[in-house]
Amino acid sequence: MKLTGFDRTIALVTGAGGGIGAALVALLRQSGSIVIATDLSAPVLEPQPAQPPAYARALDVTDAGAVDALVQWIEAEIGPIGFGVNVAGVLQVGTVTGIDDAQWRHVFAVNTDGVFHLSRALARVMSPRRAGAIVTVSSNAAGVPRHGMAAYAASKAAATMFTRCLGLELAPLGIRCNIVAPGSTLTPMQTGMWADAEGGQRVIDGNPDTYKAGIPLRKLATPEDIAQSVMFLLSEQAGHIAMSDVYVDGGATLRG
Repeated sequence: MKLTGFDRTIALVTGAGGGIGAALVALLRQSGSIVIATDLSAPVLEPQPAQPPAYARALDVTDAGAVDALVQWIEAEIGPIGFGVNVAGVLQVGTVTGIDDAQWRHVFAVNTDGVFHLSRALARVMSPRRAGAIVTVSSNAAGVPRHGMAAYAASKAAATMFTRCLGLELAPLGIRCNIVAPGSTLTPMQTGMWADAEGGQRVIDGNPDTYKAGIPLRKLATPEDIAQSVMFLLSEQAGHIAMSDVYVDGGATLRG
């Protein structure tokens, strides 16, 4: 089955500088979308003459004014945004008693406020057209407690429920909002937590000392695995899916 609905559709992606965001941008471009790829520093986009245009822009999702300005620029200079994907995120590891106020606020500013800023801006321009799709890349940590990851898990849980509430508001207008919840994925965010080359295998095996189950599929996800799930939720083939939270974690959380 070929996914459809991407040809010349304008897609705005945050967190596109690497990992899942970069993989998603590549798939969107291959599928014929016009992509605006954003990150704190403008992502590097390889020229693809056979594909529709793509634009790289620097964007701090914690800055509501900057988010609003970019959305308005796209609408005025490029065209109506059809897809919005919240990928930008940060990880803060540490116990609750060890995290300071600034660290806590920063995680929420990116992972939760950033999703709110972009989704609100998109809802404002999509609503009059009664069309569009928004996907938030959250985490399976939003639904399963993680030792030493309270800030990250809580911020992702908030982003998840926000996206579902937004989806309830926008569904009557034909705008679909959904969530993809990755598990352990081969990105710098994941590998940065490893102490040595055996880190990946330890994630797959699980760790009883921190009450963490292993991965039944016996492998880590690739960024492309997660990006493919986002592509499905954006596509016409997912036209009757709204407010869903799709776990893409190889069965690690033992839930659907």
